[in-house]
Amino acid sequence: MPNFILNKQYLPTTKVSIVIPARNEEKNIKHLLKDILSQYYPTHLMEIIVVDDHSTDQTAQIIQSFQGVKYINLSDHLHGEILNAYKKKAIETAIAQSEGELIITTDADCRMGAYWLLSLVQYFEKYKHQFIAAPVQFSNNGSFFQTFQSLDFITMQGITGAVVNNQSGTMCNGANLAYTKKAFHAVGGFKDIDDIASGDDMLLMYKIEQKYPARIGYLKCPEAIVTTAPMQDLKSFLQQRIRWASKATKFKDKRIQFVLGLVYFFNLTFLMLQLFSLQNSQNLFTFFGLLILKTAIEMYFLKPVCHFFKKEKELYPFFILQFIHIPYILLSGLMGQFGSYRWKERIVK
Repeated sequence: MPNFILNKQYLPTTKVSIVIPARNEEKNIKHLLKDILSQYYPTHLMEIIVVDDHSTDQTAQIIQSFQGVKYINLSDHLHGEILNAYKKKAIETAIAQSEGELIITTDADCRMGAYWLLSLVQYFEKYKHQFIAAPVQFSNNGSFFQTFQSLDFITMQGITGAVVNNQSGTMCNGANLAYTKKAFHAVGGFKDIDDIASGDDMLLMYKIEQKYPARIGYLKCPEAIVTTAPMQDLKSFLQQRIRWASKATKFKDKRIQFVLGLVYFFNLTFLMLQLFSLQNSQNLFTFFGLLILKTAIEMYFLKPVCHFFKKEKELYPFFILQFIHIPYILLSGLMGQFGSYRWKERIVK
């Protein structure tokens, strides 16, 4: 997939509403809002809406200190109702009060360059897609743990670009999305998926792709990259991946579930070969042979993706990381279907 070439002199005409759900983000929200307010985009065509999801820190005060930012207190719209999917409700509430034709979502802990918004809108106005997935990356301090997370996330981004390019609406990330308000309302918003805590991105994308075939796109443009922080410890990392894995069985298209299941059982094969090697050492040779083949194929796929994100050096420990990647896939996949997880200080089933 070739890069989309941004014309920095382009004059957009689309009114956009940038929707940001936030919960206890006092350390991050100020930086995000400064980035958005510094965009090279006409201010009369840009609306910023931040929905405070029951924050108990200084998030609300920081949001309200910014001029030109619309603040919504989610609790004012719930009337004491207890939900399983607060983020979806936050986005839905913001869209109901939005004025833009194009809805753009990002997360409160994200950072972006000054041409982020222009690249999204220029791509939208050229191709008229109803849903646009755009690139997201993890920041990386160089530690082994963060390198693993960054590379794992880049892998997902590469798969996202590939499947969207083939008009399969199955992968994206809510930190960098754009979709028309028309499409959101046409599919009933989050109806039928509003009881699922996660899935404000992938499950919505799937609904829109079903309604508007061949009207989704992936914006492969360096200026469109959004950066977010990785998890700071193993526990929060596993909680995040379990949350992501919990969406796997929510797709109505059984072909998607089949492919995800195939990937899971392929990784399970490595565990089984290790166990069988205790009885027959020949299985250990099979294990390493398959592992080398798996690594070679994935590195071939990942090399151009890492080049796009300027993260080629992260490939150096790739083979060693396989010994972490396989167990984590098995654990998060299992817990995602049968366990619960903690997200934003809430326990979610």
